[in-house]
Amino acid sequence: MQSGAKVLSDLNDVDLDVYSWVLQHRTIAVDEVVVGTGRAPQEVRLSVERLCGAQLLHRSPGDETVAFAVAPDTAVSGLAAPLEEEIRERQREISGIRESLGRFMPHYLQRRSAGEALEVLENVEDVRGALNRASDRCRHEVLTCQPGGGSRAPEAMEEALKRDEVMLRRDISIRSLYHHTARFNGPSQAYVAAASALGAQYRTAHELFGRLIAFDREVAFIPVLDGSWGAVVIREPATVAYLCEIFEQTWDHATPFSNAVGQGLEEVAREIHETIIRLLAAGLKDEAIARRLGMSLRTARRHIADIMEELGAGSRFQAGVAAAARGLLDVPGLTSPTEG
Repeated sequence: MQSGAKVLSDLNDVDLDVYSWVLQHRTIAVDEVVVGTGRAPQEVRLSVERLCGAQLLHRSPGDETVAFAVAPDTAVSGLAAPLEEEIRERQREISGIRESLGRFMPHYLQRRSAGEALEVLENVEDVRGALNRASDRCRHEVLTCQPGGGSRAPEAMEEALKRDEVMLRRDISIRSLYHHTARFNGPSQAYVAAASALGAQYRTAHELFGRLIAFDREVAFIPVLDGSWGAVVIREPATVAYLCEIFEQTWDHATPFSNAVGQGLEEVAREIHETIIRLLAAGLKDEAIARRLGMSLRTARRHIADIMEELGAGSRFQAGVAAAARGLLDVPGLTSPTEG
């Protein structure tokens, strides 16, 4: 016997004709049904089997040529009953899981009160869970700053896209900042294109203040300092507002994201070039420059080598002097060498 779902998917116009005939004449004698419906004998035989499998026909126990057509609602009840019982059983299992594991939640929450301003999440699973819960509760707005120029893992980007898509379909505003280098990264371009089509907004800047995800200006996530996948969850209103204001200031000076060749990329490349010159003159090391611009150390060193050759400089000091002589440095806004 075929499964209920398979039987239902196989029903066709022949079955409508046979069902209507049996409904009126209460017989499944093949010869009579063939004459009455105009269908071929083999079509009638297969149709009767399908209709019986769908519980729309019931054979008489005393006479195999006699059958009764039942109301579709009755057939639905017969087919759905075992599925509904299975659903109820699954629901009981889910309730049991929640009840069993829910007893551990008070112990987990002992380390912090419900209104504590800071919470440290020490592993990636806790971070993902907290982000998903914050996304589910979000009502109005999400602000994100993602430094790195496309260094996020593909699986993390895929998970984030699914989370963003759900929120965008709830008319939640999403704005994200990337480094300029993300414009040259294929996965980042694909991510931005997919989310932008749903209404998200993206901009890039040559320097960013750090990683941030903020929901409704009420809760913010920033990375821990140990370089792990942990995060600090901030709920203190003044601190969250301060982080969101930094985001807004950076957003105002950032450039709308574009992945079209030639559309803004020349300007972006020029900004990256000029920023590296300023950071070189400020004395930052290669590692610090790469971190500030969201690019790999190898890429940063390639840019630096090109700039040194262009300026005819053999040292950072000579590069700074040459850049200043050419008017390439914005002295009042020169970045101080606080990194490296």
